[in-house]
Amino acid sequence: MDYSALAQSLVASCLKKGADEVEAYLESSRSLTVEVRDGDVETIQEASGAGVGVRVIVRGRMAFASSNDLRPKALEDVAARAVVFARTSTADPNNVLPDDPGSTDVPGLYDPEIAGISMEEKIELAKRLEDCARRDPRATRSAGAAYRERLEEVFLANSHGLRKSRKSTACSCDVSIVVEKGDEKSRGGDSCGRRFFADLKPVREIAAKAVGDAVGMLEPRPLKTQRASVVFDPIAASAVLGGLLAAVNGERVLQGASFLGGRLGQVVASRLVTVIDDGTRPKGPASAPFDGEGVPTRAHLVVDRGVLGAYLYNSAVARRAGVRGTGNAIRNGFSSLPAIGAHNFFMAAGEAKPEDIIRATAKGLWLKEVTGYGINPVDGNFSGGASGFWIENGKVAFPVKGLTIAATADEMLQGIDMVADDLDLARAMTAPTFRIKRMQIGGE
Repeated sequence: MDYSALAQSLVASCLKKGADEVEAYLESSRSLTVEVRDGDVETIQEASGAGVGVRVIVRGRMAFASSNDLRPKALEDVAARAVVFARTSTADPNNVLPDDPGSTDVPGLYDPEIAGISMEEKIELAKRLEDCARRDPRATRSAGAAYRERLEEVFLANSHGLRKSRKSTACSCDVSIVVEKGDEKSRGGDSCGRRFFADLKPVREIAAKAVGDAVGMLEPRPLKTQRASVVFDPIAASAVLGGLLAAVNGERVLQGASFLGGRLGQVVASRLVTVIDDGTRPKGPASAPFDGEGVPTRAHLVVDRGVLGAYLYNSAVARRAGVRGTGNAIRNGFSSLPAIGAHNFFMAAGEAKPEDIIRATAKGLWLKEVTGYGINPVDGNFSGGASGFWIENGKVAFPVKGLTIAATADEMLQGIDMVADDLDLARAMTAPTFRIKRMQIGGE
């Protein structure tokens, strides 16, 4: 089926039915999941499908309809519904569709070999990963391993003449392991995701990390409530970055629901902090040539050496704010309208080594896991459950669990006093190891 032609014909159909502006967003995908446990294949699930979302504007009134049935009659129905819905909605002069015909050249988004790799090889990858973890003498039992992949094509057309398409792949593998000591059990896991199958980490490396994490958290000790340094492991960094991302959402800023509202050009973090959103990075897990409504992607300095440099927008919110769109319209599939989100959102690497940060910490928490909501984007307050390792005199002393940590976003961002060089850009939201000078740590 010629999906590009289908999207264009749907635009024409909506215009004939009375729409002033039309956008058709068509998505076709295939996914695979292989799960193994104790050497046996538990699940093989393969799914494919396609669907289209139609956004129309009639005299400033906007509506949206979608369908996973691409037969002609169904497409006629979805076009008719969208136009009818629009005529009953409220007009807004900021309802616009983009007209930028450009597209960013982003290499490394599609692996042409992945579809040709046999099912047997993919099953064997999951089995080998689990086997490597189970063979570690410290491991007690497996909690399973998996291989996953997704191939996706997107076709976008609108009545301003946009005709765009992109193709992407993603694959990953993960394992979870349990270790025991006496009556105590501890669980650890690790995963690796890449655009290209050949770029996946060696299974021994993934397995060793999973077992090491589980063993490391055995025999945790209690800790008294106190104020001390907190060293954020890269995996725990999303607790900070997620709240920051929500706070630079242009719609939240317009609504007065962001602690960073009205602070462009102001110092909001330590000078060691630079945060970037980049949809153009080669092989980036969330890179794309254009965003969810066809605007070319680009890189943005959200925080530049501590100074707030940008909010993120889609087209409609940018128009309400009177600014240029940033190419940050994000869709959760064909059945959703474009919201505002990030592409590859990360804190830039520093110059210290992670071990240097530990050695420089007289007393503090090496944070490995955070539970809860992280930074509240409205008021900037932060709290969450915490686990990791206690540091004394620059050395890891013992594991700790069941703690809480709390601070305000300003205290956290401006309290970052060391940043390491261990940035892993294989994750869509990531940071290197960094230290916050003081936080409240709740224990006994």
